[in-house]
Amino acid sequence: MKIVCYGDSNTYGMNPKNGDRYNDNIRWTKVLQNILGNDYEIIEEGKNGRTTIYDDEKPNRNGMKDLVPCLNKHQPIDMVILMLGTNDLKTRFHASSQDIANNVGQLIDIIQNNTGTKIILVSPMEVTEGIDKGPFGDSFDDSAVRRSKEISKHYRKIAKEKDCIFVDAAKCSKPSDIDHLHMTSDAHQNLANELVKVIVSL
Repeated sequence: MKIVCYGDSNTYGMNPKNGDRYNDNIRWTKVLQNILGNDYEIIEEGKNGRTTIYDDEKPNRNGMKDLVPCLNKHQPIDMVILMLGTNDLKTRFHASSQDIANNVGQLIDIIQNNTGTKIILVSPMEVTEGIDKGPFGDSFDDSAVRRSKEISKHYRKIAKEKDCIFVDAAKCSKPSDIDHLHMTSDAHQNLANELVKVIVSL
């Protein structure tokens, strides 16, 4: 079974301590591969700064523009794990939690229209208090905390409407206290464990 994991820096595996990439023993995508074994092929398609549909200051961060080329590159695909939305919380986009869920809904439509495959929609972790004063304070204001807490209920609704499987990452993982944004090593392990349960149950 080939599973494409499409996401942002928390799928890429950014280490909040130094900005490097976590190694293969830590990233949730690789942990997923190690647990599931050789009957599964886990494709890592995470990109730092990726949004759902927005063009950001850094080029090539628009997840909608990346999506079809990514899907075409890996066809045939059995499943897509979609975890985006955190970067949509950036102040410059003025996006509500409902806006972000609607954006993700557009990506789901693209995946379904291009592959017809099953989608696991992962509602991202909540960002935490202090993000506006941390390393990414120039991009996120304190309203990002409130809006991030609201995302899961909208994602759950979108997942139900579009016949996707829903996983709430905030229930099993949280960001580092260093930057209030990126997953700790424990969070990567916890998310992988949760996704394994879902995938095996299918």
